[in-house]
Amino acid sequence: MPRDYRRDFKFKQTGGSGKSFFHSVVLMSVRIGILTAGGDCPGLNAVIRAVVRRALVEDAQVFGVRNGWRGLIEDDIVPLTRSSVSGILPRGGTILGTSRTNPFDEASHLERIRLNWEKHELGALIVVGGDGTLRTARDMWREHKYPIVGVPKTIDNDVGGTDFTFGFDTAVSVVTDAIDRLHSTAESHHRVMVVEVMGRHTGWIAAYGGIAGGADVVLVPEHPFRLSRVCDFLRHRADQGNAFSIIVVAENARPVPEENFLSEENSREIYRQGRLGGIGMLVAREIERISGIETRFTQLGYVQRGGSPTAFDRVLATRFGIKAYDMVAASEWGHMAALHGRRVVSFPLDEAVREIKKLSEEIYHVAELFFG
Repeated sequence: MPRDYRRDFKFKQTGGSGKSFFHSVVLMSVRIGILTAGGDCPGLNAVIRAVVRRALVEDAQVFGVRNGWRGLIEDDIVPLTRSSVSGILPRGGTILGTSRTNPFDEASHLERIRLNWEKHELGALIVVGGDGTLRTARDMWREHKYPIVGVPKTIDNDVGGTDFTFGFDTAVSVVTDAIDRLHSTAESHHRVMVVEVMGRHTGWIAAYGGIAGGADVVLVPEHPFRLSRVCDFLRHRADQGNAFSIIVVAENARPVPEENFLSEENSREIYRQGRLGGIGMLVAREIERISGIETRFTQLGYVQRGGSPTAFDRVLATRFGIKAYDMVAASEWGHMAALHGRRVVSFPLDEAVREIKKLSEEIYHVAELFFG
Protein backbone atom coordinates (compact mmCIF):
# COMPACT_ATOMS: atom_id res chain seq x y z
CA MET A 1 0.00 0.00 0.00
CA PRO A 2 1.59 3.34 -0.98
CA ARG A 3 2.24 5.87 1.71
CA ASP A 4 -0.58 8.41 2.11
CA TYR A 5 1.27 11.70 1.70
CA ARG A 6 -1.97 13.56 2.35
CA ARG A 7 -1.60 12.76 6.06
CA ASP A 8 1.75 14.56 6.19
CA PHE A 9 0.11 17.90 5.48
CA LYS A 10 -0.43 20.09 8.53
CA PHE A 11 -1.97 23.50 9.00
CA LYS A 12 -3.57 25.52 11.74
CA GLN A 13 -6.27 28.13 11.99
CA THR A 14 -5.41 31.50 13.47
CA GLY A 15 -7.20 34.62 14.56
CA GLY A 16 -10.85 35.47 14.98
CA SER A 17 -13.36 37.63 13.19
CA GLY A 18 -10.97 40.59 13.24
CA LYS A 19 -8.37 38.80 11.11
CA SER A 20 -8.20 39.45 7.40
CA PHE A 21 -8.87 36.74 4.83
CA PHE A 22 -5.19 36.50 3.94
CA HIS A 23 -4.25 35.69 7.53
CA SER A 24 -6.94 33.12 8.28
CA VAL A 25 -4.61 30.17 7.68
CA VAL A 26 -0.93 29.70 8.49
CA LEU A 27 0.84 26.76 6.95
CA MET A 28 3.21 24.95 9.30
CA SER A 29 6.55 24.40 7.54
CA VAL A 30 4.77 23.27 4.40
CA ARG A 31 6.81 23.10 1.21
CA ILE A 32 4.49 23.42 -1.77
CA GLY A 33 5.51 22.28 -5.23
CA ILE A 34 4.07 23.67 -8.46
CA LEU A 35 4.45 22.33 -11.99
CA THR A 36 3.14 23.25 -15.43
CA ALA A 37 2.59 20.40 -17.88
CA GLY A 38 1.25 19.81 -21.38
CA GLY A 39 1.16 22.55 -24.01
CA ASP A 40 2.27 26.06 -23.12
CA CYS A 41 -0.43 28.67 -22.63
CA PRO A 42 -0.63 32.43 -21.99
CA GLY A 43 -1.27 32.98 -18.28
CA LEU A 44 0.88 30.20 -16.82
CA ASN A 45 3.33 32.67 -15.35
CA ALA A 46 0.46 34.58 -13.75
CA VAL A 47 -0.55 31.41 -11.88
CA ILE A 48 3.00 30.76 -10.69
CA ARG A 49 3.36 34.36 -9.56
CA ALA A 50 0.04 34.28 -7.69
CA VAL A 51 0.89 31.09 -5.79
CA VAL A 52 4.29 32.44 -4.75
CA ARG A 53 2.97 35.85 -3.72
CA ARG A 54 0.11 34.25 -1.77
CA ALA A 55 2.54 31.90 -0.02
CA LEU A 56 4.84 34.77 0.97
CA VAL A 57 2.01 36.25 3.05
CA GLU A 58 1.98 33.05 5.14
CA ASP A 59 5.75 32.46 5.14
CA ALA A 60 5.20 29.21 3.27
CA GLN A 61 7.78 27.91 0.78
CA VAL A 62 7.07 27.24 -2.88
CA PHE A 63 9.23 25.06 -5.09
CA GLY A 64 9.05 25.08 -8.87
CA VAL A 65 9.15 21.70 -10.59
CA ARG A 66 10.73 22.21 -13.98
CA ASN A 67 9.40 20.74 -17.22
CA GLY A 68 6.22 19.21 -15.87
CA TRP A 69 6.22 15.77 -14.28
CA ARG A 70 9.71 15.23 -15.70
CA GLY A 71 11.08 17.57 -13.03
CA LEU A 72 9.76 15.32 -10.26
CA ILE A 73 11.23 12.30 -12.00
CA GLU A 74 14.64 13.88 -12.65
CA ASP A 75 14.86 15.93 -9.43
CA ASP A 76 14.78 19.26 -11.27
CA ILE A 77 13.20 21.29 -8.49
CA VAL A 78 14.08 24.85 -7.48
CA PRO A 79 12.89 27.27 -4.77
CA LEU A 80 10.71 30.15 -5.97
CA THR A 81 11.05 33.55 -4.33
CA ARG A 82 9.65 37.02 -4.81
CA SER A 83 12.53 37.83 -7.17
CA SER A 84 11.86 34.58 -9.12
CA VAL A 85 8.41 35.82 -10.10
CA SER A 86 9.15 39.52 -10.41
CA GLY A 87 8.10 40.84 -13.83
CA ILE A 88 6.67 37.56 -15.18
CA LEU A 89 2.97 38.51 -15.18
CA PRO A 90 2.85 39.79 -18.81
CA ARG A 91 5.14 37.09 -20.19
CA GLY A 92 3.80 34.22 -22.29
CA GLY A 93 4.88 30.63 -21.81
CA THR A 94 6.06 29.37 -18.43
CA ILE A 95 9.26 30.11 -16.53
CA LEU A 96 9.20 26.52 -15.25
CA GLY A 97 9.12 24.96 -18.69
CA THR A 98 6.75 22.17 -19.65
CA SER A 99 6.67 18.69 -21.15
CA ARG A 100 4.21 15.91 -21.89
CA THR A 101 6.03 13.35 -19.72
CA ASN A 102 3.57 11.02 -17.97
CA PRO A 103 4.48 9.50 -14.57
CA PHE A 104 2.62 6.33 -15.50
CA ASP A 105 4.63 5.64 -18.65
CA GLU A 106 7.22 3.65 -16.69
CA ALA A 107 7.12 2.01 -13.26
CA SER A 108 10.50 3.56 -12.44
CA HIS A 109 8.98 7.04 -12.82
CA LEU A 110 6.69 6.54 -9.84
CA GLU A 111 9.52 5.34 -7.62
CA ARG A 112 11.72 8.30 -8.57
CA ILE A 113 8.86 10.70 -7.92
CA ARG A 114 8.42 9.16 -4.46
CA LEU A 115 12.11 9.55 -3.65
CA ASN A 116 12.32 13.14 -4.88
CA TRP A 117 9.08 14.08 -3.11
CA GLU A 118 10.54 12.84 0.17
CA LYS A 119 13.96 14.37 -0.52
CA HIS A 120 12.44 17.84 -0.89
CA GLU A 121 9.92 17.23 1.91
CA LEU A 122 7.02 18.42 -0.18
CA GLY A 123 3.72 18.77 1.61
CA ALA A 124 1.54 19.43 -1.42
CA LEU A 125 1.68 19.85 -5.20
CA ILE A 126 -0.20 22.30 -7.41
CA VAL A 127 -0.56 20.89 -10.93
CA VAL A 128 -1.35 23.34 -13.74
CA GLY A 129 -2.46 21.74 -16.98
CA GLY A 130 -5.14 20.72 -19.41
CA ASP A 131 -7.37 17.67 -19.56
CA GLY A 132 -4.58 15.08 -19.81
CA THR A 133 -2.44 16.66 -17.10
CA LEU A 134 -5.39 17.00 -14.73
CA ARG A 135 -6.37 13.39 -15.34
CA THR A 136 -2.86 12.35 -14.34
CA ALA A 137 -3.06 14.59 -11.27
CA ARG A 138 -6.36 12.94 -10.32
CA ASP A 139 -4.79 9.49 -10.61
CA MET A 140 -1.71 10.47 -8.59
CA TRP A 141 -4.02 11.72 -5.84
CA ARG A 142 -6.48 8.83 -5.94
CA GLU A 143 -4.17 5.89 -6.60
CA HIS A 144 -0.91 7.02 -4.98
CA LYS A 145 -2.17 9.25 -2.17
CA TYR A 146 -0.34 12.43 -3.13
CA PRO A 147 -1.84 15.70 -1.80
CA ILE A 148 -2.57 17.43 -5.11
CA VAL A 149 -4.76 20.29 -6.28
CA GLY A 150 -5.20 21.35 -9.89
CA VAL A 151 -5.43 24.50 -11.97
CA PRO A 152 -7.07 24.15 -15.42
CA LYS A 153 -5.33 25.75 -18.39
CA THR A 154 -5.82 25.36 -22.11
CA ILE A 155 -6.42 27.67 -25.02
CA ASP A 156 -9.04 25.16 -26.24
CA ASN A 157 -11.39 25.83 -23.27
CA ASP A 158 -12.34 22.14 -23.27
CA VAL A 159 -11.79 21.28 -19.57
CA GLY A 160 -15.01 20.36 -17.79
CA GLY A 161 -16.16 21.97 -14.57
CA THR A 162 -15.08 25.52 -15.36
CA ASP A 163 -16.81 28.15 -17.48
CA PHE A 164 -13.50 29.32 -18.96
CA THR A 165 -9.84 28.39 -18.82
CA PHE A 166 -7.13 31.01 -19.00
CA GLY A 167 -5.35 31.15 -22.36
CA PHE A 168 -8.62 30.87 -24.27
CA ASP A 169 -9.30 34.61 -24.33
CA THR A 170 -5.77 35.30 -25.61
CA ALA A 171 -6.13 32.72 -28.38
CA VAL A 172 -9.49 34.15 -29.45
CA SER A 173 -7.97 37.64 -29.53
CA VAL A 174 -5.20 36.40 -31.86
CA VAL A 175 -7.75 34.72 -34.14
CA THR A 176 -9.95 37.82 -34.18
CA ASP A 177 -7.04 40.04 -35.12
CA ALA A 178 -6.04 37.65 -37.92
CA ILE A 179 -9.57 37.59 -39.34
CA ASP A 180 -9.74 41.39 -39.20
CA ARG A 181 -6.54 41.57 -41.23
CA LEU A 182 -7.66 38.92 -43.72
CA HIS A 183 -10.86 40.82 -44.46
CA SER A 184 -8.94 43.55 -46.26
CA THR A 185 -6.95 41.25 -48.53
CA ALA A 186 -9.98 39.01 -49.20
CA GLU A 187 -12.06 42.02 -50.19
CA SER A 188 -9.32 43.53 -52.34
CA HIS A 189 -8.79 40.32 -54.33
CA HIS A 190 -12.42 39.07 -54.30
CA ARG A 191 -11.33 35.81 -52.68
CA VAL A 192 -12.53 33.27 -50.19
CA MET A 193 -10.09 33.05 -47.27
CA VAL A 194 -10.03 29.86 -45.21
CA VAL A 195 -8.47 30.26 -41.75
CA GLU A 196 -7.56 27.11 -39.80
CA VAL A 197 -7.46 27.56 -36.02
CA MET A 198 -6.64 25.31 -33.07
CA GLY A 199 -9.23 23.23 -31.29
CA ARG A 200 -8.03 19.69 -30.67
CA HIS A 201 -11.45 18.27 -29.83
CA THR A 202 -13.77 21.26 -29.78
CA GLY A 203 -14.79 24.37 -31.67
CA TRP A 204 -14.61 26.97 -28.90
CA ILE A 205 -11.80 29.01 -30.49
CA ALA A 206 -13.31 28.76 -33.98
CA ALA A 207 -16.79 29.82 -32.83
CA TYR A 208 -15.72 32.68 -30.58
CA GLY A 209 -13.09 33.88 -33.06
CA GLY A 210 -15.55 33.60 -35.93
CA ILE A 211 -18.23 35.60 -34.12
CA ALA A 212 -15.77 38.28 -32.99
CA GLY A 213 -14.12 38.51 -36.41
CA GLY A 214 -17.32 38.51 -38.46
CA ALA A 215 -16.59 35.25 -40.30
CA ASP A 216 -19.10 34.09 -42.89
CA VAL A 217 -18.84 30.35 -42.11
CA VAL A 218 -17.44 28.45 -39.11
CA LEU A 219 -16.71 24.72 -39.23
CA VAL A 220 -16.35 22.92 -35.88
CA PRO A 221 -15.82 19.28 -34.75
CA GLU A 222 -19.19 19.17 -32.96
CA HIS A 223 -21.07 19.70 -36.23
CA PRO A 224 -19.70 17.76 -39.24
CA PHE A 225 -20.04 19.95 -42.31
CA ARG A 226 -21.42 19.59 -45.82
CA LEU A 227 -19.06 21.23 -48.26
CA SER A 228 -21.85 21.42 -50.85
CA ARG A 229 -23.82 23.63 -48.45
CA VAL A 230 -20.76 25.79 -47.81
CA CYS A 231 -20.28 26.30 -51.55
CA ASP A 232 -23.99 27.14 -51.95
CA PHE A 233 -23.53 29.85 -49.28
CA LEU A 234 -20.53 31.26 -51.10
CA ARG A 235 -22.32 31.35 -54.47
CA HIS A 236 -25.30 33.04 -52.84
CA ARG A 237 -23.04 35.67 -51.29
CA ALA A 238 -21.40 36.28 -54.64
CA ASP A 239 -24.82 36.63 -56.33
CA GLN A 240 -25.76 39.22 -53.67
CA GLY A 241 -22.64 41.25 -54.47
CA ASN A 242 -20.41 39.94 -51.68
CA ALA A 243 -17.31 39.13 -53.67
CA PHE A 244 -15.30 37.82 -50.71
CA SER A 245 -15.89 35.49 -47.73
CA ILE A 246 -14.05 34.36 -44.60
CA ILE A 247 -14.31 30.75 -43.43
CA VAL A 248 -12.95 29.65 -40.04
CA VAL A 249 -12.13 25.95 -39.67
CA ALA A 250 -11.25 24.20 -36.41
CA GLU A 251 -8.32 21.81 -36.89
CA ASN A 252 -10.46 18.76 -35.98
CA ALA A 253 -13.49 19.69 -38.12
CA ARG A 254 -14.69 16.85 -40.34
CA PRO A 255 -17.01 16.48 -43.33
CA VAL A 256 -20.18 14.40 -43.04
CA PRO A 257 -19.54 10.80 -44.18
CA GLU A 258 -21.73 11.10 -47.31
CA GLU A 259 -19.67 14.08 -48.52
CA ASN A 260 -16.27 12.97 -47.33
CA PHE A 261 -13.69 14.30 -49.81
CA LEU A 262 -10.69 13.08 -47.80
CA SER A 263 -8.64 10.09 -48.85
CA GLU A 264 -7.44 7.61 -46.20
CA GLU A 265 -4.00 9.14 -46.49
CA ASN A 266 -5.45 12.64 -46.03
CA SER A 267 -7.26 11.53 -42.89
CA ARG A 268 -4.19 9.88 -41.39
CA GLU A 269 -2.12 12.99 -42.02
CA ILE A 270 -4.70 15.52 -40.82
CA TYR A 271 -6.08 13.78 -37.74
CA ARG A 272 -2.86 12.47 -36.23
CA GLN A 273 -3.07 11.72 -32.53
CA GLY A 274 -1.75 14.70 -30.60
CA ARG A 275 -0.83 16.67 -33.72
CA LEU A 276 -3.71 17.87 -35.84
CA GLY A 277 -3.61 20.21 -38.81
CA GLY A 278 -4.22 20.47 -42.53
CA ILE A 279 -8.00 20.24 -42.93
CA GLY A 280 -8.19 23.95 -43.80
CA MET A 281 -5.93 23.56 -46.80
CA LEU A 282 -8.03 20.73 -48.24
CA VAL A 283 -11.27 22.62 -47.57
CA ALA A 284 -9.85 25.59 -49.50
CA ARG A 285 -8.81 23.35 -52.38
CA GLU A 286 -12.23 21.71 -52.64
CA ILE A 287 -14.11 25.02 -52.39
CA GLU A 288 -12.16 26.43 -55.32
CA ARG A 289 -12.67 23.23 -57.35
CA ILE A 290 -16.43 23.02 -56.71
CA SER A 291 -17.39 26.70 -56.73
CA GLY A 292 -14.80 28.12 -59.10
CA ILE A 293 -14.19 30.99 -56.66
CA GLU A 294 -10.55 31.85 -56.02
CA THR A 295 -9.71 30.57 -52.53
CA ARG A 296 -6.68 30.91 -50.28
CA PHE A 297 -5.71 29.18 -47.03
CA THR A 298 -4.05 30.43 -43.82
CA GLN A 299 -3.08 28.26 -40.85
CA LEU A 300 -2.53 30.27 -37.65
CA GLY A 301 -0.93 27.38 -35.75
CA TYR A 302 1.19 28.01 -32.66
CA VAL A 303 0.91 31.79 -32.88
CA GLN A 304 -2.42 31.33 -31.07
CA ARG A 305 -0.58 29.90 -28.07
CA GLY A 306 2.21 32.42 -27.75
CA GLY A 307 2.67 35.98 -26.67
CA SER A 308 1.48 38.06 -23.77
CA PRO A 309 -1.83 37.06 -22.12
CA THR A 310 -4.81 39.38 -22.32
CA ALA A 311 -5.99 41.29 -19.25
CA PHE A 312 -8.84 38.77 -18.80
CA ASP A 313 -6.43 35.83 -18.80
CA ARG A 314 -4.00 37.56 -16.43
CA VAL A 315 -6.76 38.19 -13.91
CA LEU A 316 -8.32 34.73 -14.25
CA ALA A 317 -4.95 32.97 -13.93
CA THR A 318 -4.10 35.08 -10.87
CA ARG A 319 -7.42 34.20 -9.24
CA PHE A 320 -6.87 30.51 -10.01
CA GLY A 321 -3.40 30.63 -8.44
CA ILE A 322 -4.67 32.21 -5.24
CA LYS A 323 -7.56 29.74 -5.07
CA ALA A 324 -5.17 26.81 -5.56
CA TYR A 325 -3.08 27.95 -2.61
CA ASP A 326 -6.17 28.31 -0.43
CA MET A 327 -7.31 24.83 -1.48
CA VAL A 328 -3.94 23.51 -0.31
CA ALA A 329 -4.45 25.26 3.02
CA ALA A 330 -7.90 23.68 3.30
CA SER A 331 -6.61 20.20 2.29
CA GLU A 332 -9.02 20.07 -0.65
CA TRP A 333 -7.06 17.34 -2.41
CA GLY A 334 -8.25 16.01 -5.73
CA HIS A 335 -9.96 19.31 -6.57
CA MET A 336 -9.16 22.12 -8.98
CA ALA A 337 -9.85 25.84 -9.14
CA ALA A 338 -12.79 26.60 -11.45
CA LEU A 339 -14.72 29.61 -12.68
CA HIS A 340 -18.47 29.40 -12.06
CA GLY A 341 -20.13 32.60 -13.18
CA ARG A 342 -18.16 35.34 -11.42
CA ARG A 343 -16.87 33.11 -8.62
CA VAL A 344 -13.74 30.97 -8.47
CA VAL A 345 -14.62 27.76 -6.64
CA SER A 346 -13.20 24.34 -5.79
CA PHE A 347 -14.34 21.58 -8.17
CA PRO A 348 -13.63 17.80 -8.04
CA LEU A 349 -11.06 16.58 -10.56
CA ASP A 350 -13.03 13.35 -10.97
CA GLU A 351 -15.92 15.31 -12.46
CA ALA A 352 -13.73 17.75 -14.39
CA VAL A 353 -11.92 15.06 -16.39
CA ARG A 354 -14.93 12.81 -16.94
CA GLU A 355 -15.45 14.13 -20.46
CA ILE A 356 -14.29 16.87 -22.81
CA LYS A 357 -16.35 20.07 -22.58
CA LYS A 358 -17.88 20.45 -26.03
CA LEU A 359 -18.78 23.74 -27.67
CA SER A 360 -21.98 25.19 -26.25
CA GLU A 361 -24.93 24.74 -28.61
CA GLU A 362 -26.09 28.22 -27.70
CA ILE A 363 -22.78 29.74 -28.85
CA TYR A 364 -22.85 27.71 -32.05
CA HIS A 365 -26.37 28.91 -32.87
CA VAL A 366 -25.35 32.51 -32.18
CA ALA A 367 -22.57 32.05 -34.70
CA GLU A 368 -24.91 30.38 -37.21
CA LEU A 369 -27.22 33.37 -37.20
CA PHE A 370 -24.60 35.47 -38.96
CA PHE A 371 -23.40 32.90 -41.50
CA GLY A 372 -24.24 32.81 -45.16
